[in-house]
Amino acid sequence: MDATIRLDRLPTTAKGSALSESGENVAPTPRGLPAEVARRRTFAVISHPDAGKSTLTEALALHARMISEAGAIHGKAGRKSTVSDWMEMEKARGISVSSTALQFNYRAAGSDVDNVINLVDTPGHSDFSEDTYRVLTAVDAAVMLIDAAKGLEPQTLKLFQVCRHRGIPVITVINKWDRPGQAPLELLDEISERIGLTPTPLFLPVGIAGDFRGLLRRGPEGAADEYIHFTRTAGGATIAPEESLTPAEAEAREGEPWITAAEESELLSATGQDHDQEMFLAGQTSPVIYASAMLNFGVRQLLETLVSLAPAPGARADVAGKDRVTGDPFSAVVFKVQAGMDTAHRDRLAFMRIVSGEFERGMVVTHAQTGRPFATKYALTVFGRERTTVDTAYPGDVVGLVNATALAPGHTLFVDKKVEFPPIPSFAPEHFATLRAQSAGKYKQFRKAIDQLDSEGVVQVLRNDARGDASPVLAAVGPMQFEVVTARMQAEFNVETQLDFLPFTLARRTDAESAPELDRQRGVEVFTRTDGAILALFSDKWRLQYIEKEHPKLTLEPLVATAD
Repeated sequence: MDATIRLDRLPTTAKGSALSESGENVAPTPRGLPAEVARRRTFAVISHPDAGKSTLTEALALHARMISEAGAIHGKAGRKSTVSDWMEMEKARGISVSSTALQFNYRAAGSDVDNVINLVDTPGHSDFSEDTYRVLTAVDAAVMLIDAAKGLEPQTLKLFQVCRHRGIPVITVINKWDRPGQAPLELLDEISERIGLTPTPLFLPVGIAGDFRGLLRRGPEGAADEYIHFTRTAGGATIAPEESLTPAEAEAREGEPWITAAEESELLSATGQDHDQEMFLAGQTSPVIYASAMLNFGVRQLLETLVSLAPAPGARADVAGKDRVTGDPFSAVVFKVQAGMDTAHRDRLAFMRIVSGEFERGMVVTHAQTGRPFATKYALTVFGRERTTVDTAYPGDVVGLVNATALAPGHTLFVDKKVEFPPIPSFAPEHFATLRAQSAGKYKQFRKAIDQLDSEGVVQVLRNDARGDASPVLAAVGPMQFEVVTARMQAEFNVETQLDFLPFTLARRTDAESAPELDRQRGVEVFTRTDGAILALFSDKWRLQYIEKEHPKLTLEPLVATAD
C-alpha cells in the first residue's frame, strides 16, 4: 500500500480550523454519531523515562493551536514545566507522575473535517507503570517514543508488550534527532529484532542524529517524494517553519545527506518496509517518524499520520464477550480517578472513556457495579489544570466527572440495558510498607486520605486483623509511589506520616482455604486488598519456591506483570 500521506499546506485558524486559499471557511464538519466517531482519534504516548513524552504532548498541543508557546522542564531553575504536568512533584523533578488527558481539534491539511484528538500523556517511570496500564485500556492506538541515542529501553519494551497483548496498533516516533544518536537504520533494526515489529518509515531524516535538517517523505516503492526543511525557533517555543522542496531541489541544497537518505529509503522498500494499513492495524508493522519534540521538528507530520492512519473508536467486548458497538446506547468505562487537581476545591475527578452512544451533560446513567443512578451534572475536559465544561461527547472521548466518589478504575457507566466491561487488573506489587499518622489527633484525616488514594489507585491498600487499621500496609509497583502518597498526605490533608518498609518482595493471589496455612509459614503474611482479593506476601522468591514445593495444593497465582 502507498505510504504517502498528502500534506497540502492550508493556513489554519487559531483553533486549528482550515481555511481556503481565499481566507473563507471551508465546509463545516459533518455531524451525527457515525460522523462524530469517524473523526475521533484516541491514543496514548508511551516510552521510557526522559524520552520526551510530556514535551511531545505539549508540542502536539502547540501545533493544534491549543497553546501559543511551549515550555519544557529539565530540572533547571527558571525553566517552564509542561502544561500537562500539574502536580508539584512533577514540576520539581521534571517527570510525569500521573496520566493527563488532553483533548483538542486538528484539521489535517487538505481536509474539510476537524478531527478530535484525545491524547493521554502517561507516566514513563517504571514505578508508575500501573497507571499507564490503565490508560492503555482506554485508547485505540499508541505512540511509542524512542530516544535516538538510547534506542529501545526496558520500560518501553514492557509497555509495548501490553499494547501487543491488547491489540493496540503502534506508531513509532524516534525522538531527539537534534542530538547525537544512533544511525537511522540501526534503530529500525533494533525495533525489528527486539520486539518483532516491522518498522515502516513514512519519513526519513536528512542529516545524521545531531544535525537534523529536515525529513524526506517516502513515496511509492521508497522513492523520495518531498523534502520538508525545518527552521529552528528560539528555544523551540513556537512552531518550526517548514519549507517544501522537490527531490531535485533537495539534492542541490543538501547534497550528500539528501542522497544518503534517498538511498536508505529505496533500501527499506527493497526489504519490504513500506507501510501497509492492514498490517499496521493488525499490530505487525509500525509507521515510523523521526522527530525532535523539543524543536517541534516532525510534530505536524505525526499529527497528520495519526489522523490519516490511526483507527477511529470501535467496538469493545463486555464481560460476557459480546461486542458493544459505538452505535449502541451510551456506555463508558472509568480508567483513571484523580483528586487534588484543583487545590482550591480538593475535588475528585473520574476520567471515563466513552465506548458507545452520545453523552449529554446532566444525563442520569447507571453505575454497573452498584446498580445506582449517577448524575453527570459536572462533566469536563481537562488540559493540565485547565478545565472546560463538556455538554456533549462521543465514543473515543475522555470526559472527567467531578466529585465521582463512588467511581473507581474499571467501573462501567451505562444507560438502557445493562452492560459491564471487564475490570482493570492491578499490577503485581513489589514494594511494601506500613503508613501511620505522626499525630494521633490527625487519625480522621489520615483515614480519609488513605481511602481516597486507595480508590484512585495511587497504591494498593492491604489489611489484616493482626495489624488493624491504624497502620495499613501499602503495596506498590515502585517506591516512588510511596513518595506520592506522603507528599499528597501533607499537601492535601495536612497529615504528616511515617513510612516503615516491610521485608516482603513479592505477592501472590491466594484464597480463603489456603490463607490459614500460609499465615503459619515463616516469611509469609496474608492480607486482603480493598477489592476483596486475598494476597500472600513473601520475603523472597526462594521462600515462595519452598512453600510451593512443600505445599503444592495451596493456591498461589501470579498477578498481572509479575516480574519474577
